[in-house]
Amino acid sequence: MRMSYHLKLEQTQKLVMTPELQQAITLLQYSALELQTYVQNQLLENPVLEIDESEDTEKKTDESVEEPVQEKDSIDWEEYLKDEGMEPMTSFTIRQNEDAPGFDYYLSNEPTLQEHLLFQLGLCSLTPTEKHIGEFIIGNLDQHGYLKGDFKELAMLIGAEPREILGVLEVIQKFDPVGVGARDLQECLLLQIQEHNSPHPLAKPIVRTHLADVADNKIKKIASELRAGATDVQAAVDFIRTLDPKPGRLAGDVGDVRYVVPDVVVEKVDGEYVVIVNEQNIPRLAVNPYYRSLLGKDSESVTSTFIKTRLDSALWLLKSIEQRRITVYRVTECITRIQRDFFDQGIKHLRPMTLRQIADEIGVHESTVSRATSNKFVQTPRGLFPLKFFFASGVDDYHGTAVSSESIKCHLKELIEAENVQRPLSDQKLMELLSKRGIVVSRRTVAKYREEMSIPSSNKRKRL
Repeated sequence: MRMSYHLKLEQTQKLVMTPELQQAITLLQYSALELQTYVQNQLLENPVLEIDESEDTEKKTDESVEEPVQEKDSIDWEEYLKDEGMEPMTSFTIRQNEDAPGFDYYLSNEPTLQEHLLFQLGLCSLTPTEKHIGEFIIGNLDQHGYLKGDFKELAMLIGAEPREILGVLEVIQKFDPVGVGARDLQECLLLQIQEHNSPHPLAKPIVRTHLADVADNKIKKIASELRAGATDVQAAVDFIRTLDPKPGRLAGDVGDVRYVVPDVVVEKVDGEYVVIVNEQNIPRLAVNPYYRSLLGKDSESVTSTFIKTRLDSALWLLKSIEQRRITVYRVTECITRIQRDFFDQGIKHLRPMTLRQIADEIGVHESTVSRATSNKFVQTPRGLFPLKFFFASGVDDYHGTAVSSESIKCHLKELIEAENVQRPLSDQKLMELLSKRGIVVSRRTVAKYREEMSIPSSNKRKRL
């Protein structure tokens, strides 16, 4: 085979992702909070950028005239307390400034589950060794309050006998919340039944031997094996279902709370819906004029080259932020226009919608719409929703009008809530009732939507 070198000229098309384009794409898919953090970092990294304070509101005057308040029959409480032989409180000063936030404005940290249990452990009369074992047990509880691990393994890890661990565990199982420290669901429910003021007499035997049947709602089978009335078994099962299978979740969840800041707000004004992009927490940026003036002095110097690079980066950032705002606005405005029936009448009137539909409406690519709606929420008169919520699949009704899956789920939930609990509706019957409402779906689709809403089958919903 002969090898040779030669020149070849050809034309090809390819996409080149410049750093500026990558930045614009990244900013588009940022939420409002993520964009705020990004802008703050850019302010620290780029000296050319600064916060535009030209639109700040005027400051209030320093001097304010207040009319003196005349008090009738005013009492000198300090002198009164001294006359009664009591010392006036000097360590607590009453707040006089009405503009300052109230004391309820300040939020204290809620104790975690472990801290809550350790506090109770400290109140018990235990030996130092037992308290050490108790701390070890509490440290091995999961977020739901269950003890994880085999007793022999735990004993080997801490260097104690299994009976010693069991003794301390029995003490912890009497702590609040009731049911904490259990090793499985059965023990957790039995602990709660034991501490209940008036438990159902059949609750304990049912939990001990028929817990799986309770999950399957096999009331008649339980009644037959326990030789009890079906009505009594149903009452006992209802009582068992009031118990908490995850007692530990009631404590220590404050730190897991996540607050959602809407990226867009849709408000109804004079019968029309107005779209407002939320930029309240995003500082308005501007280019520092001092650095701009330095460019013309010595364009070949290292300083000028650095400033020019930073200036180009700042201008591109301002352009990307503005482009993001325009794109998010146009996408939301288009969604609001297409889903007008939803905003006017509710979730039953939500229409199926695709990314391509919005992309064709505003003249952009589908990926742009996907990024513009990613990780973003919209505050509407109907509530707070992710922008992705409005892109739902669906079916056509008898009249050829598209019906979204969320709308069908709303109809299903309404039918199930109104059913006779002694004769719950089967998936076949639900399909027929939906058909009468003009919604044509298969029984399998009904079952799928029901499971997505965490609604059990008709056999498990049945009550005697």
